[in-house]
Amino acid sequence: MKRILLGSLLAATALNAFAEAPGGPGCGWGNMLFKGQRGLPSHLVASTTNGTSGNATFGMTSGTNGCSTKGALSYNGKPMIVLGSIMDELSEDMAKGEGEALTTYAVVLGVQPEDRAHFAAVTHQHFSEIFRSADVTAEDVHAATLAVLKNDARLAKYAEQA
Repeated sequence: MKRILLGSLLAATALNAFAEAPGGPGCGWGNMLFKGQRGLPSHLVASTTNGTSGNATFGMTSGTNGCSTKGALSYNGKPMIVLGSIMDELSEDMAKGEGEALTTYAVVLGVQPEDRAHFAAVTHQHFSEIFRSADVTAEDVHAATLAVLKNDARLAKYAEQA
């Protein structure tokens, strides 16, 4: 249970870390000071500058500092942090067709509460396709899960947004 909660917390943190910067990609004094620079150190210092001085927040509320709240936030990563930490539990739950790890995975994929029982049933039915071998990786499981979801009329929308 603790591993599932920790995995969920890490996923939530990752979602925030990899989303488009609030206010847009050019928002805040940190972005102004380090404009054109690349690499992790520049991004970290720019982010710290924006966060500690509060100028990005001010810019978003006032429409200054190159900030805008009109764009949609996005996430271009994969839920590998959660999936990697619950692989054993997920394989057991998917084989049974129910369980906390399976529910956590459904939540990370954005499956709405009303579709989670169907998600559990479909992934249970396709367990051997999703977990093809004992040494399957989190990336393999994720790709296979999305392939299964794409072939289900009710769950296809979740494969598109993942």
